[in-house]
Amino acid sequence: MAGPGNLEHSTRRAADLTLTDINNRSQTRLGTESVEPTVSIVIPAKNEALNLPHVFAGLERDLYEVILVDGDSTDDTVEVARRLWPEIIVIGQTRKGNGNALACGFAEATGDFIVMLDADGSTDPAEIPRFVNALKEGADFAKGSRFMAGAGAGSSDISRFRRVGNFFLNKIVNLLYGTSYTDLCYGYNAFRRECLSVMDLDAGVVDGIDECTMLWGDGFEVETLINVRIAKAGLEVAEVPSYERSRFFGDSNLHAVSDGIRVLRTIHAERKRGARRAASRSAATQREAGISWSVISTLAQEAS
Repeated sequence: MAGPGNLEHSTRRAADLTLTDINNRSQTRLGTESVEPTVSIVIPAKNEALNLPHVFAGLERDLYEVILVDGDSTDDTVEVARRLWPEIIVIGQTRKGNGNALACGFAEATGDFIVMLDADGSTDPAEIPRFVNALKEGADFAKGSRFMAGAGAGSSDISRFRRVGNFFLNKIVNLLYGTSYTDLCYGYNAFRRECLSVMDLDAGVVDGIDECTMLWGDGFEVETLINVRIAKAGLEVAEVPSYERSRFFGDSNLHAVSDGIRVLRTIHAERKRGARRAASRSAATQREAGISWSVISTLAQEAS
């Protein structure tokens, strides 16, 4: 069993990463010549040993780089992941929280496209091609939506209270940032790796902060933080219909009221920070396949 005491021996931790290391890694795929984009899947997990078989059963072999970010699980999460997917990359977190887990996973990923997948079975791996296709067709960020019109969207998991909260938070973001999101607080997304510079999530060790401390963006507010920063940068966003399933085993770590407050504070804080990039929203940019799968639309335009 991989408990907190022996996690360092069973996972490769991200504790020694600096922000410079992360930024350098984010450039490694730029300009890679390949006919098809490479895809990395980042899966944050804490005590999800019972759910992982349902997740990995839906993943196609030999198509993806799979990264599991373990949050000091006290069950057999790491062992189960390695048994089900022997080539999996397992790392630990530098701090607590889902947002930090994602940041650590993003820093490790090498794919042209990066997909965010939940370990509880609520996000269906069979939908990954939808997200990849949206990026291949020109989007910088493919945003999953449970509430957009059309077939394939829905949820058997979200409560009425959370649905109402998501609706009003979504309206606020659309009003403030001129977006047309239909589902703000949903974590099933995919993006070109060059979006990492816009997201600006710090997975590195911060002086004076221990691994039990959560910084801003380390919690579930990370989904809103990412969506707002993508919008402020004027990147091309495509919503993708997604059906959220109920988790198979265990209880969710979401806390509707406290997480909702953190989301609201995130919207306010990002509004005060102003635009992150001097970039305007544009139509989907035509990219030459095999040259710049990872490059965002604004950079592709600047180079043209």
